[in-house]
Order: sequence, then structure tokens, then C-alpha cells
Amino acid sequence: MAASGQLSGAMDRVEDQVDPFFLLCLRDQLKQQLMECGVALHASQGNHLGGATEGKFITCALQDLEDAKTSFLNKTLALQRIQLTTALRNKIKENDSGSRVITETISHILTLCKKIMEYQEQAREKEQKLADIKRKRFSLKEAARQKLLQIQSMMKNQKEKQSSMEAKKMLAVMFKKLQKERQLTSVIQNVFQGIIIGSKVNWAEDPSLKAIVLQLEKNVEFM
Repeated sequence: MAASGQLSGAMDRVEDQVDPFFLLCLRDQLKQQLMECGVALHASQGNHLGGATEGKFITCALQDLEDAKTSFLNKTLALQRIQLTTALRNKIKENDSGSRVITETISHILTLCKKIMEYQEQAREKEQKLADIKRKRFSLKEAARQKLLQIQSMMKNQKEKQSSMEAKKMLAVMFKKLQKERQLTSVIQNVFQGIIIGSKVNWAEDPSLKAIVLQLEKNVEFM
């Protein structure tokens, strides 16, 4: 009978909030207002007003009529809910087979509502977890992008260093070859000088030999 007590309490709260007699009076009043709006609308169609003024009046009247209809329907639904609640409450008080079926049905509905609320809470939690996963995924993706840029920069610097080292090695090899060429040239110069001097030829009087000897005396390091 827990469901019966819950239903009874809910019915009492609804009845305390809305007075059935007030709603009945309000319904009659709304009906009267609807009739007056309809009469005013038909009467306005027969008047010879200006086109713009008449159109504006009709639009306002139709809007008022729609608002009144909406309010009337809402109040009617509230009254019908109260009537249904009162009928159920009276039926439950009879404590017969029909009232027990109603009580069991209401208890089942309350259980379903509780489960729905639990599932909604679980869905909200899963949505929050999904949002957290998406944020973490975005953070990891951004971190991976930054790491990739860092690796590319390191590879570029390493390649530049490697190219610089290869250029230095190449220059060192070329310098060694140049040194060997200079040494070989110096040896050849000494050999030629020895040949000319050993031949005991007066090279100073021969312009061509003199030019050769003077050329051979030049230091290869400054050539």
C-alpha cells in the first residue's frame, strides 16, 4: 500500500494547488471571452476601416483568440487531471479487486519512473565520460602533433650538422691533397734546380734559363 499512500499524497498536493471550483468558474469565463472575441471579430469584418488598420486589428484579435484558446485548453487539462485523480483516489478507497489493480499499476509506474531517472542519470554520467574522453583525445592529438614537429626539427638540425661535418671532412681531404701536391712540386723544383746547377751552365746569361731558375726559387706555399 506504499504506492497508494504516495498517490494519495500526490493527489492532496494537486488539489491544494488548484481549486476545482475556481477552474470551473475560469472555464466558464474563458468560454464567455471566446464568444466575445468571436463576436468582435465578426463585427470588425463588417466595419469600413482602413486597410492597414483593419488588418492590424484582425491580426491582434486572432492572436488574442489563440492565446485565450491555449489558456483555456491548459486549464481544461488541469481540471481533467484533478477529476481523474479524484476518481482514482475514490476508487482506491473502495479496496476491491479493481482498486488493487490500480494500486499495482501505479506502483509499477512509479518503479518504472524511478528506473527511468536512474537510466537518465547513468546516461548523463556516460555523456560526461565521453566528453572527458574526447577532451583527452584532443589533448593527446595536440601533444602528438607538437612531438612530431619537435622530431622534424631535430631531424632537420641533425641533417644540417651531418652536412656540415661532411663538408668539413671534404675540405680536410682536399687540403691534404693540396699539401701533397705542394710537397711534390717542391721536390720537382729542387730536382730541376739541382740539374741546372749540376750542368754548370751559366744560366744567368741565358734569359730563358734565368727565368726558369728564378721561377723555381719561388716558395710553393705562396704560389
